[in-house]
Amino acid sequence: MRFVKPLLLVAGAILLVILVHRVGAEPILATLRALTWWQFVLICLPYGVIVAVDTLGWRFAFARDRAPFWRLYGARLAGEALNVVTAVGSVGGEAVKAWLVRRDVSYAESVPSIVVAKTTTVIAQAILLLIGIVLAWTALDVSGLVLRAMLWLLLIEVLAVGGFFGAQVAGLVGRAGRALVWAGVTADAAAAESLDASLRRYYRHEWRRFALSTGFLTLGWLMGALETTLMLWLLGVTSSVVTATVIEALGSGVRFASFMVPASLGAFEGANAAAFGALGFGAGAGLAFSFVRRARQTVWIVVGLLVLLGMRWAEAKTPARRAPPPRPSAPSGPRSRPAGRATAAPDDVPRAPRGDGAW
Repeated sequence: MRFVKPLLLVAGAILLVILVHRVGAEPILATLRALTWWQFVLICLPYGVIVAVDTLGWRFAFARDRAPFWRLYGARLAGEALNVVTAVGSVGGEAVKAWLVRRDVSYAESVPSIVVAKTTTVIAQAILLLIGIVLAWTALDVSGLVLRAMLWLLLIEVLAVGGFFGAQVAGLVGRAGRALVWAGVTADAAAAESLDASLRRYYRHEWRRFALSTGFLTLGWLMGALETTLMLWLLGVTSSVVTATVIEALGSGVRFASFMVPASLGAFEGANAAAFGALGFGAGAGLAFSFVRRARQTVWIVVGLLVLLGMRWAEAKTPARRAPPPRPSAPSGPRSRPAGRATAAPDDVPRAPRGDGAW
């Protein structure tokens, strides 16, 4: 299995080369020549605001506000950067997020928050895709092929997030831990049972925070559509916010469906080439847009890695301080154990069930 992602990366690179060869270099370069260096700097700026909004979404995935906002912001930047450069799906970066906030929040709280944030992120992504489908259907003249592709992507997302959310609510995390003990894979299911109890308690009692997390992450996706509008304008592609929203929605759906491919290489570029062609902008403009998006992503990967190094250096200079234990929540029934005991977990290693590359 460890060779699957490298093979998919190679396949994505081959697909990208084929796309460039078939479209031709000149249409791509003709679009890129419209962009100056200061315009590229301007393109890179909105992402910092988008990450701030996404960080608020993660903050409300906690049952309590414990970690400072700027520590969460830095942890998110570093984690998202590692998710790309490690090319192992969104696992390595998520573990780093929990590790970077451990001074303020115990793993018993941070790991469940990451699982909840993953859930609300995909829900928000599905909402954006639904908005894009409605706009493409009612306001734009796009081919039936693009609309059908978006509908299939929406179905995949709904089934995925429905299954993921249902597994958490139904207590399958704890059952999976006990099954692993029975199979001899692990000796103790305490971490899985602790995570299971924390997730079920959050969804049962913190529905307002769950709604706020979903709302902020949806706002972050919609701000991505505004970022796309800015990119298109600076590239000289005449379009509207509606068109940019459809392009962003389609791109987000393709990235979700191709999560096994590192950085969705090839799949993202192919989707943009097809979408731009269907919208009358030309496949060359779609590939040029993809390359600018990749360049902006590279800039923020470097920023995220620098933030990671800075946070590690700051922690090395600061005396160690253990995160306070989580405050117990109200028990769900008269026979329930105190929530503090249910959420207790080792504070030295973050543990979470691993399936298809998500916590």
